[in-house]
Amino acid sequence: MGDEKKPKVGVWPTVKPFINGGVSGMLATCVIQPIDMIKVRIQLGQGSAAHVTTTMLKNEGVAAFYKGLSAGLLRQATYTTARLGSFRILTNKAIEANDGKPLPLYQKALCGLTAGAIGATVGSPSDLALIRMQADATLPAAQRRHYTNAFHALFRITKDEGVLSLWKGAGPTVVRAMALNMGMLASYDQSVEFFRDSVGLGEAATVVGASSVSGFFAAACSLPFDYVKTQIQKMQPDAEGKYPYTGSLDCTLKTLKAGGPLKFYTGFPVYCVRIAPHVMMTWIFLNQIQKLEKSYGL
Repeated sequence: MGDEKKPKVGVWPTVKPFINGGVSGMLATCVIQPIDMIKVRIQLGQGSAAHVTTTMLKNEGVAAFYKGLSAGLLRQATYTTARLGSFRILTNKAIEANDGKPLPLYQKALCGLTAGAIGATVGSPSDLALIRMQADATLPAAQRRHYTNAFHALFRITKDEGVLSLWKGAGPTVVRAMALNMGMLASYDQSVEFFRDSVGLGEAATVVGASSVSGFFAAACSLPFDYVKTQIQKMQPDAEGKYPYTGSLDCTLKTLKAGGPLKFYTGFPVYCVRIAPHVMMTWIFLNQIQKLEKSYGL
């Protein structure tokens, strides 16, 4: 009897959504890392997806596609753990306040916005390390930082630039995460209802279809913010010590002036291809983890 009540009131029910979210995100990242690497190179102006891929294979080898994997895993262990865990906690609390009734779409979107902000704040240092490690090979030899892994990157950034530099670009990171999670979670719930109730698909097909739709909207909502965030995080001072942008707003205005609105969607096909499978696999892995836990009575 005691075992039946324990999962409902103990520490495990509180930490479970955080652990499940982090593990599912890390597993998805192991698969998506090469596509993410190509996306960053495209945003840094190295050409099309095909050109970037062939150039990397020729000059750097297969291992180059997994450069920054440690930072990517650390990012999921912080960002995704915090956002998915806090989202589940927030929605559970909201459902309680709603007398157990399903939440309307706008409340789910608000929970997603909040969870995205929390996750991005926690995960910003590892995100900065990931961007710098992926961009390092594109810099002139004299400017390369030669980080060996995520923890070395965090140590060097703290030592050379100060602790607060770990949150460089945190503003656009948080805004991007809020946009991504709103698009991802709101469209996912709507798609589940459509595929399951209107189309009559089974569980597996519903998860795959809804995840694909939510991945597309997550990409469409977040890419402009991701582009600005990437530009801010990888910028370096010129000979006079001046940075090309004073902040995210300055970067946005200069980008808009130089390339127009579509400039923010540079690399959208690859970005969408990366985001959609990551979202889909995160949900699938999460689903499987939850089934495994149920089978063990957790």
